[in-house]
Amino acid sequence: MIRTACAAITFATAVTPLAAQAASELNALIWCDHADPALLEPFEKAHDVKVNTKEYQGTAEGLTILEQSRPGDWDVMVIDAIDVGRAIDRDVLAPLPAEAVSTADFFPELVMASHNTRDGIIYAVTDKFGYNTLAYNRSKVDPKDMTSLNTLWSGKYDGRIGIYDYYLPALGIVGIAQGLPTSDLNGDKIETLREPLMKLKAASKQVADVVGSQTALATGEVDILVGGGEFLTANLHAENPDLDWTIPAEGAVLWAESIAVLKDSQQPELALEFVKYLTSPEGQARLATSACYWGMPANAKAGEHLTPEQKTVLRWDEQSDYLKRAQLYPIPSADDDAAMQDLWTDMLQN
Repeated sequence: MIRTACAAITFATAVTPLAAQAASELNALIWCDHADPALLEPFEKAHDVKVNTKEYQGTAEGLTILEQSRPGDWDVMVIDAIDVGRAIDRDVLAPLPAEAVSTADFFPELVMASHNTRDGIIYAVTDKFGYNTLAYNRSKVDPKDMTSLNTLWSGKYDGRIGIYDYYLPALGIVGIAQGLPTSDLNGDKIETLREPLMKLKAASKQVADVVGSQTALATGEVDILVGGGEFLTANLHAENPDLDWTIPAEGAVLWAESIAVLKDSQQPELALEFVKYLTSPEGQARLATSACYWGMPANAKAGEHLTPEQKTVLRWDEQSDYLKRAQLYPIPSADDDAAMQDLWTDMLQN
């Protein structure tokens, strides 16, 4: 979801680990939200450890970093929940003991056993989630219009729409608007999205990455952002409360991050403690409100450690309804993924 934006909108420092690392260091391949000192410092103090972080911008890049590193260079990895299976296939993740990674307090939809486990073995745990949906400026857009995705094609906001430049959630949203579930977005059905996608592009002012999209919404270049959500507007809310987001009646696409221990970690016990911390109520609350971007904690107990204002921005009380209407990212085969990317490229060039 947000992985393409991490390096651009964060202050976090990339640290290359040393082969002969000290016992008091833990090396993590992460997204930018996991580099916030406010998140890491409590763990570092509790375990007398330094967490070294390196950000990456996509699962392919992360797996390449692992391939190019020496065994033991990395201890933990944050990864798209939909891509945990790819990492399992590469045999880079360590099994996690079920008793150490209890998900009893998680929102049920975020246990995501189909993504994080294989053959009954746990390889990762969901630690954060959110939505690719509609973000907008309440002072310029009628909130009632944002209750339906059909508004995007109504003509009312032509030239005032921006599109987040990531094909999977964007095509998922277009499919949902056409009544096509993301789980069925495959084969010949992909081509049925061409016409509505091209019409959406024609009604839009720009297609941009997360940083460009966030900037456009904040400066008023666009008033609606397709694919936006709390991860874009939460950090801007204090400065401009009119920047908002919602899930239309038709639904939205759900993104989720998972945290895993790497198979070659030289400190598997400490790495597991880091996973336990990140999925604890306290760690979850800090991760949810990370300086890089906000998102919902998978552990519902985190709500006890969030302020009423933070819960309002995250739409805490609406999650039950939102989760019922959200659909997971498409998980295309290699051929379908190529077809989606070709369609997206055609749209960009149109």
